Amino acid sequence: MKKLILLAFIMLLNACATVPMTSVEESNKAKQFPDPGKQKSGLYIYRNSFIGYALKKDLYIDGKFIGESAPNVFFYKKIAPGQHKISTESEFSNNDINLTTEGGKNYFIRQYIRFGVFVGQAGLEVVPETKGKAEVSKLNMAKSIVDN
Repeated sequence: MKKLILLAFIMLLNACATVPMTSVEESNKAKQFPDPGKQKSGLYIYRNSFIGYALKKDLYIDGKFIGESAPNVFFYKKIAPGQHKISTESEFSNNDINLTTEGGKNYFIRQYIRFGVFVGQAGLEVVPETKGKAEVSKLNMAKSIVDN
């Protein structure tokens, strides 16, 4: 019985969540961190944590589902400047952060996974542009459900 539990645990650790991805060209273009234009803000939401490798977590911008995150992926969205609520699915309810953006600027939000009671919990944090660019440049872009 102990061997069966150990085998199941090892399989869970080795499992990797996958989500639909953009082309390499589109991903590389987004990793050039283009100016979104004066009438838009660029928003990068990414996940680079090792914990929760087998988990996918829903992401929302202002209540609109944009896709499921997975390890080592990012989303890039152009959004209107102003107040926005960014949300992630967590163990018992969504976790949210509020972000005020300005036109012509890029913003970076890191989704992280931490241990939970039954499954991993997800949280969000705004990171400085320099750190966000460095971390996103190592990841690949997931396809978003909604258009920019």
